[in-house]
Order: sequence, then C-alpha cells, then structure tokens
Amino acid sequence: MPPVHLMLKPASAGCNLRCKYCFYADEAACRAEGMRGMMTRETAALAAEKALAHAEGLCTFAFQGGEPTLAGLDFFKDFVAATERANRRGVRIDYAFQTNGIALDEEWAAFFAEHHFLVGVSIDGCAAVHDALRPFPDGSPSHARVMRNLRMLRDAGVECNVLTVVTKQLARSVRETYECFRDEGLLYQQYIPCMDPLGEARGGHGYSLSAKDYAKFLHRLFCLWKADLDAGRYVSVRHFDNWMSILLGRPPESCNMRGTCGVQYVAEADGSVYPCDFYCLDEWKLGDVHTDDFAAMDARRAQLGFIERSLPVPDECRRCPWYALCRNGCPRDRVPQPGGAPPKNCYCDAHREFFSLHARELRDAARLIVSRGR
Repeated sequence: MPPVHLMLKPASAGCNLRCKYCFYADEAACRAEGMRGMMTRETAALAAEKALAHAEGLCTFAFQGGEPTLAGLDFFKDFVAATERANRRGVRIDYAFQTNGIALDEEWAAFFAEHHFLVGVSIDGCAAVHDALRPFPDGSPSHARVMRNLRMLRDAGVECNVLTVVTKQLARSVRETYECFRDEGLLYQQYIPCMDPLGEARGGHGYSLSAKDYAKFLHRLFCLWKADLDAGRYVSVRHFDNWMSILLGRPPESCNMRGTCGVQYVAEADGSVYPCDFYCLDEWKLGDVHTDDFAAMDARRAQLGFIERSLPVPDECRRCPWYALCRNGCPRDRVPQPGGAPPKNCYCDAHREFFSLHARELRDAARLIVSRGR
C-alpha cells in the first residue's frame, strides 16, 4: 500500500469571500448537485479511518474548499481526535490547511500550532490587486483582515506559506507582490496561474492570464528572486524549487510539474470522492467513503482512465529542448490541438521564453543552494 494524500472539503464550495476567478465555484456549478452542504463529523471520521487503513508509512490530510473554516473549529478538533483513534498501525500523519484567512482567531492559531498544521493562506499580493479580485460578498475589501490574521498565525508559531493566484492584474505587479511578501517575512511562496471557467475559451475575462503576461511574470519574479539569492537571502518559490529539483536529477514534488496525473483522493462534504481537486465533476467520481474503500476507488480510477488521459505527449513537446522541465503541465492547463493531437499546455510559449532566458541560471542557483546546505 502507498502513502495516501486525502483532501477534504468540509464546507464544499461554500465561502465567505467572492473571489472573481474561483475555479471551485465554477466546478461546483458544472455538477448536477453543486453545493454539498457541510461534512458531518461521522463522514469525516469514516474518511480518515479508510484512508489510514489504506496508507503505508504516511497519510496526509489536507483541508480546502470553498473555505474550510466554515465547518467550525470543533469539526477539526474532532477530526484530529478521530485520526488518533483510527491510526492503529502507527502511520505518520501530516495535516495541511488552505484558507482565505478571514475567520481565523487566536483559538484557531493555537489549534494549528498544537497539531503542527501547515497552513497556506490565500492572498493576492498587496491590497490593490487582492481587494479588486478577492472581496467580501458585499464588495468590501478583505486584504487588511487577511494580513492581520496571517501575522497572528505566525506570532503563534504556526508554519505558514502564502498561495497567490496569478491573474493579469497580479502579473503586472510582480515587484510589489514579491517584495511585499519578502519584507513581511513570508519566505515560502506559491504562485498558481488562474483558470478560466470550464468549457470556455481562454482569455475572456478581466482577470484572464495570457501566455505573454505569464512570461513577463515569470521573468520578473525570477530576476527579483535571483537578486535576493545572490545577496544571501533565500526565498522559497515553489515553481523555482521544483524546476531546480528537476535540474538536479530529482523528481518534482508538485503534481502539475510531473507531466502526468498521480493518485490522489478528494472527499466532498457528502462523502463522494474524486481523483483531483480540479476534477471534482460527476463524470470523474470514484466512489463514496460511506460505501467504498480506497482499493475500490483505485479500481474505479483505473476504469475511468483518469491517469492514462494525462500521458499522451504532443509531437511538438517531444522535440522541445525544454520538455524535461515543462512536461506539458497540468491537464487543466492543456488546450485541444487540431486533428486530434494531444492537448498542449496553454503557457507553452511562456515556458519556452522563460527557460531560454533562465535555465542556466536556474541550474547555477540550484547548485548554489545545495552548496549552502539547503
């Protein structure tokens, strides 16, 4: 049996913000039953028990949404207690929690610190971009509260990183974003290109990210990051960390950089399970924690050919000198090609431009970081 990574969505697509680019609100709207209500503690405990029964060595429980804090702190206290009871084989348990940071307080912070949760806080840089794209339901700004609560978490000793969605607006304010985080002491940063709604041609929204904008973003971010590295200041940027790992002959840890989909499980609030956060759709349902064990869900994944659909590589990629780094990205970022050819990453041109400029510097940076013992 392998390690298990189970993501739970205890509040389904429910959220206390109205982010304009929210991929999961769009995903839920594409299902026959969008919102699944709140996960019961019994469903959560059953999911944990079955995950631990299937896991070997390590079981990671990650919470996401929507906004998982809407389930209430007592839900998570009960969940941790349930995993401790169910962990009869002594599997290592890791916890991760992705939040917009709005509902947090000192009690949440103490809980995260006590149980060693890795907490990712979603924040889109400085106030101007964040507040334009991540408002409260009444349209009011949210940045100030997120920053206040993020500082509170760090003061309580909670391990934190920041997750930033790269939109057209953020791509054009790279310096302000990176320096804002760095100067705040937020040295673990993750940047994810935004997604346009399912079934739509890309580029149709005010926040839509073009390959041209993404190329400029990557270039400017790298130059800022490299200047800090050369000055002896290391900032972890997940994309760069993964590309450096590849250049050093190691596998990337981020699934969107492996070139193929992996084995994951995402449990919606009603107990239904899907193979990926980006594919919580009716046609990809693997089963239900109330009726199926993880072996049965693995069999269903194979039957659906979920991983296999990510394997075909366009001929253009096979000829590309940068394919070993790019690997055609996540299937959700691939677009159909003429004549039934395998889909190609929509940021292909951005990656080509970035690697042609910076691949050698990335390799040198990787060696420098290793030499410094990081």
